Amino acid sequence: MFEHALPPLAIDEPIRKALSDGAWVAFSLSGGKDSGASAYAVSQLLDRMGHPRNRRIAVHADLGRAEWNSTPALVEAIAVRIDVPLTVVRRPAGDMVARWEQRFESGKRRYEALETYNLIGPWSSSSLRFCTSELKVQVIGPDLARRFRGQTIVSVIGLRRSESLGRRNTPISRIDDRFAKSGNAAGTRMINWHPLVDWSDEQVFAAHARHGLPLHEAYHLHGASRLSCAFCVLASLRDLSAATGAPDNLNLYRHLVGMETRSTFSFQPQRWLADVAPALLPASLLRDVQRAKRDAGQRRQIEAAMPSGLRFVKGWPPRLPTPAEATRIAIARYPILERHGLENRFPNGPAVFARFAELLDSKASRATAL
Repeated sequence: MFEHALPPLAIDEPIRKALSDGAWVAFSLSGGKDSGASAYAVSQLLDRMGHPRNRRIAVHADLGRAEWNSTPALVEAIAVRIDVPLTVVRRPAGDMVARWEQRFESGKRRYEALETYNLIGPWSSSSLRFCTSELKVQVIGPDLARRFRGQTIVSVIGLRRSESLGRRNTPISRIDDRFAKSGNAAGTRMINWHPLVDWSDEQVFAAHARHGLPLHEAYHLHGASRLSCAFCVLASLRDLSAATGAPDNLNLYRHLVGMETRSTFSFQPQRWLADVAPALLPASLLRDVQRAKRDAGQRRQIEAAMPSGLRFVKGWPPRLPTPAEATRIAIARYPILERHGLENRFPNGPAVFARFAELLDSKASRATAL
């Protein structure tokens, strides 16, 4: 039988009770191997438990242009396979690429206003994963809480401990209070369930092969080890190269390289996306890449030479600069402002000093108000 061929699922008492009480089950589908395998394996378990099929749904957070083009169809195929309705949600303010662009535009405005010490680039990172938080969690969670107000909702998420050091302590389940506070009057309760926490890569791929589960082209055609955005800020060189091998990703690849050239920030801290497949870039864009790399090196040198005692910390700025420090800051900012076509609103030491005083006064006023 199918169910005997699968590795055991991780399940704890809170999940058992919620399911036996008829909680809603929401399968979080990304299109990746783990979400597909977990949805299928959990569906089999729910059938054996007698959990009502009409209390199950699938949810996909569409990242727009950042997705592989084949992801929406793959997600639909998984939902059909487990025989549940699919809901697709999106960030109202724009897709993942728009979020990166918005972040850089905001960073430039703040730099121009001397609200930040260093220019901020567009990209998310391992410590600032707004790609996950803002475009997935912050969209899916509120949607489920609104739709199933007053209910218990079990979100099935395909996280595994062997994926990374950061996930080695992933629990079997955890209460999610972000969108449905425990004990709230509405009675809405959300629990995240990670049924595949103990599965290996080999077990996940074997489940797909043995049971004919839909598998994304990123794996079986292009050799990717993981699926996320077509080009992920956390991806390995292997997975970035795999993405460039898909013709449907070419326009996205060139667009993101263009963002590197305009921002002078590499897609990953130690890797320019432009260097992954330069043969796919037109000559004009390659020239822009070389200029951006030179400008990025200049920017790093400039910012490294700025007064270290005034570097950004929580509650910045920490103090007033000395007149000499203010002059150094004004001189350092000039070429960066010019490179990005920004107004030089604080062109000299006295103007910078006055701006710091204004910022400190504002900070003191906020602290007094609290």
